[in-house]
This record gives sequence, C-alpha cells and structure tokens, in this order.
Amino acid sequence: MRRSTVRNVSLAAVAATVLAVGGAAPPTGAAVAAPPPAPAKEAVAAGYGGAVSSVDADASAAGIEVLRRGGNAVDAAVATAAALGVTEPYSAGIGGGGYFVYYDARTRAVHTVDGRETAPRSADASLFLEDGEPIPFAEGMTSGLGVGTPGTPATWDTVLDTWGSKPLGELLRPAVRLARDGFVVDGTFRAQTRDNEERFRDFPASAELFLPGGALPAVGSTLRNPDLARTYEELGRHGGAALYRGGLARDIVRTVRTPPVRAGATRTVRPGDLTVRDLAAYETLRRRPTKTEYRGLDVYGMAPSSSGGTTVAEALNILERGNLAGASPQTYLHRLIEASRIAFADRGRWVGDPAFEDVPVKGLLSQRFADARACLVRDDRALTSPLAPGDPRDPEPCAAGGTAAPTTYEGENTTHLTVADRWGNVVAYTLTIESTGGSGITVPGRGFLLNNELTDFSFAPANPAVHDPNLPGPGKRPRSSMSPTIVLDRHDRPVLALGSPGGATIITTVLQTLTGVVDRRLPLVDAIAAPRASQRNQPVTDLEPALYRSALRARLAALGHAFRENPEIGAATGVQRLPDGRWLAAAERTRRGGGAAMVVRPAGRP
Repeated sequence: MRRSTVRNVSLAAVAATVLAVGGAAPPTGAAVAAPPPAPAKEAVAAGYGGAVSSVDADASAAGIEVLRRGGNAVDAAVATAAALGVTEPYSAGIGGGGYFVYYDARTRAVHTVDGRETAPRSADASLFLEDGEPIPFAEGMTSGLGVGTPGTPATWDTVLDTWGSKPLGELLRPAVRLARDGFVVDGTFRAQTRDNEERFRDFPASAELFLPGGALPAVGSTLRNPDLARTYEELGRHGGAALYRGGLARDIVRTVRTPPVRAGATRTVRPGDLTVRDLAAYETLRRRPTKTEYRGLDVYGMAPSSSGGTTVAEALNILERGNLAGASPQTYLHRLIEASRIAFADRGRWVGDPAFEDVPVKGLLSQRFADARACLVRDDRALTSPLAPGDPRDPEPCAAGGTAAPTTYEGENTTHLTVADRWGNVVAYTLTIESTGGSGITVPGRGFLLNNELTDFSFAPANPAVHDPNLPGPGKRPRSSMSPTIVLDRHDRPVLALGSPGGATIITTVLQTLTGVVDRRLPLVDAIAAPRASQRNQPVTDLEPALYRSALRARLAALGHAFRENPEIGAATGVQRLPDGRWLAAAERTRRGGGAAMVVRPAGRP
C-alpha cells in the first residue's frame, strides 16, 4: 500500500522532530505533542549517510531513523520490514517468510539468507489432492492447509546475529509505535481490504482487526493494531525465536489446525497439519548467491529454493550476446520477452527446493547453456508457449523438441525493501505472506495474518509427462520467484540493488528494470517507472496499459506475439551508488499508490 494521506502523529514526523534537535526518540508509550506533518512521498531521493526505499513512507522512515542513530543496513532493513508488517499487513509480516540478500562492504562479498516457509513434516505430494484430484485453489488459499512454518522472525534473528549492530527490541520500537498509535488508511489499503472482505468476515479475529465496527475502514481513518504491538514487544524481549516455541507457537498451531471460523460461515476451510515440532525445527539457511556477469557487471541473486536468481541470470545471459543499447524499442522488447519465455520454460522443469531436487544451478547459470537456448530467438518472429525446457546438464544448441509444461499459478503479492548505509553495506530484502491477505486468517490476540505460501507448490504436476520439481514434501520449501538482486562492479563495489513484489512477475520486473538501467541507460527511477511486459512461458504476454494501447503492440503482434492487458505489474524499489558517492533511492511513481524513497542527508537533485 502507499499512503498518500498524512497521519497527524506519524513515525516519520516523530523521527524528524526528535532528530532535528539532536535528542533521543521518546520511549514506547510516550506522548508527542503536535509534531509537524509527515513528509510527502517521493519516488526518488539522493544524498549521503544511507538510503531506504520501500512501499510506505512510515516504513522507510523507520529505516532512516535507525540509520541516523548509527545502525547499519541490516538493522535498518529489519526495522523497515517490521514497520511494513504494520502498514502492509496483506503483503508481509511475521506470519510469512522471504529472502535476504546482503552486501558486506568490509569483505566486498554478497551473502544470502533463505527464510522461506516450510511445509509440515507430514506433508507429501498429495497435500492438495483429494481422491487423486487437486482440490479447488480457493480451498487451499483460504485454509490452514496452505499455511507453512513462517520464516520471517528467524530471518531477523539470523541477519542481526550475523551482521547487525542493534538488538531486535530496539529495532522493533518504530513498528510498535505504528501498531499502537495507528496509521492512516489510504485508497489502496481500503481496496485490498474490500477484495478480502468476504474472507475476513469468516474469521472473527480478521474481521475485528481489518473491518472495524463491521465495516470497511474509511480512507483517512486511523487503523490501530494493539495486538501486534504486544506481539512485537514479546519478540523484542525474547528474540524472533519466541515465535517458534512457547505460547505464540501454540497459538499459531491451534489457529492452523482448528481455523477459527465464525458460526454460520459456509466457506470450506480445511485444517492444516502444522505442529509445534514443525515450528521448533525451523531453520533459516545461508545459501551461496547466484552470480552471473552482464555487460561487465556482476549480478548476484537468490539461489533455490527461489527461482529468481537463476531465472533472471539465465535471461540476462541469453540477452548478453545482443546489443540492446542500440536496439529499437520493438527489438528490445521482443528480445526481452523471448529471453524471459525461455528462462521460465527451464525454471519450470529444473528449479525446486535443492534439499529435495537435484537443481543444476551451475548449468542454469552458464553462458554455454544460455547460448544454446538463445539461438532459438529470431528477430523476425516470436516463439510460442508453452515452450519445452532445455537441459542445462547437456546443452544442445537450438533444441526445440521435448515436452512442454505450462507455468503454474503463483500469487502476486509480496513487498520489497532496499537499504544502503554510510559504510557501503547494502540489503535487498523481499518478504511475503503470498496472496494479498495471505490465508485470510489472523492469529487471535496476536494481530498478524498467517501465510498461504504452500499454495506456491504445484497441486499436481503441470504436465504428467514432465518431472515437476515443485510438488509438496515434508519440510520442503515451495519454489518462489522472489528476486532480491545486488549488482557489483568489477572492483566488487555496489552499483545497484533492487527487487519487487508480484509473484512470478517479480522476475520479469527485475529483468526489465536491470536492462533499463544497464542497456537503455535510464535513470533508476525511470527504469522502475517504465511500462512493463511480462512473459512467463504462457500463450500470452502481459502488458501494462501504456504498452498495450501503443503502436508497439501491433508491431510485436505482427511477429506472432499475443498479449493481454494487465493494469499493474510489480512495484519495484532500488538503491544506486552514484559516481560522486551519494546514494540514490528510487521507488514507484504511481504503481500501488507510489513508493517512498528516502536518504539520511539529502544533497542535490539526482
């Protein structure tokens, strides 16, 4: 959500007032008299001391507050993420998971943490089958059955223990204030609530929180979440581990196994099989990042269980041999679509949780494999989907045979934040609860929604004749498209970091934004704002309205492309190191109401 309405007592205003006089922030619960209004949202900011870009002004301000107090990029990322759990509860929160990519300026190395949710240990390939057939998607989406063990609190513990400089309790204080004092409801939040109204009404705790007084929250009203404030305070005292053991863990398990449905509800709400042992056994994983070279830059991403790093890298490798900088808009977009189509075909066949699947990461990242696939691309005609996958273990140039499998459905909501600090450390962090509103089920008395991430598994093989690496399994992580990305120069110094929400469209959003900056020489904020196309090995390519209604669509259709209009694809944020040493933060201008880019010390126009 993007908040265009200013809150009378806003976190951003409190931080600005306190820091302007050089004092400390007021303790939790302290009253603040007549602060100035919160700053207006800006899509781009440049300056020194560090930068934060997120979907929300209050959340970005939380990160800036931490940076101003001497915290590093990891500290600020956790504070921003916690604030987003308050103001963007339908996209992220402690009931979900995500992927954290970190550049350490001291060692000039990139590290990643896999905080993806996991299936219960009782799960198997028949998790979403009944009498041998897949259950309706809606019955997996709004159920305990779709809930995986959350990974977000464990991610916070991992990154703070490894690279952070501040305790979790201190970093949660801005989010506690937001939850306790409230935030202003904007049009996007109201629209997302309306889209979930039927679901929320079937769960009393969700209805009480998100439908105050039994009605949709009015634009301009203040929404408070005291239960989440108390939950955050508990995590602050005991660490993220408090979610995995003790009373909070028992509350989650009870909610999953016996979903608290209102009397008289007619919805089929299937229980899940999550146990306290599943929560206690959860672990984040430190994974080696994916890496590919593109136009003299090193592009780092998230390895499987995410498909983001390998798929973005393969598409870039396919594009590497062509000149996109000098290409016409038609040729540029045509090649971008085809590279994405091919990379998604290979993703569907080869990428899953590497604890269960032999994922040929090295092959997927190799230029040799990309070259063998790139020769399928012709500038005078389009490929058709579903396209059969190639074999990265034994690449065969221009192989077009084999059996194709369609791309399975993936929910489109998530959030992304990007942070840099004064020491040059950088974080790209994508986190989610899967569908907008997750499972729709709020843990009673705890103030947060549970994810429905297990619906990212294939309910059944996409094509029985093709191995599907993304079927459920015990403790398995469902495949994700989250693509937090950090780009370094040949001296291992940060150039750019970015990411986006949007389900499988995350990959195409990151790919298009990267090529927009690197090849088309667009300023980062313009590359983010550019109208998007998204091809995911499907019969049609999604186009945002500006492209769908342009003459370019007809010229591409003449090559054999088929299109459908998509009102909005992704919502990216990024940071960039400018040649003069300033940090630039960039966010969306209009998508989802516009983003919030901030720097610690503004200096000059970017």
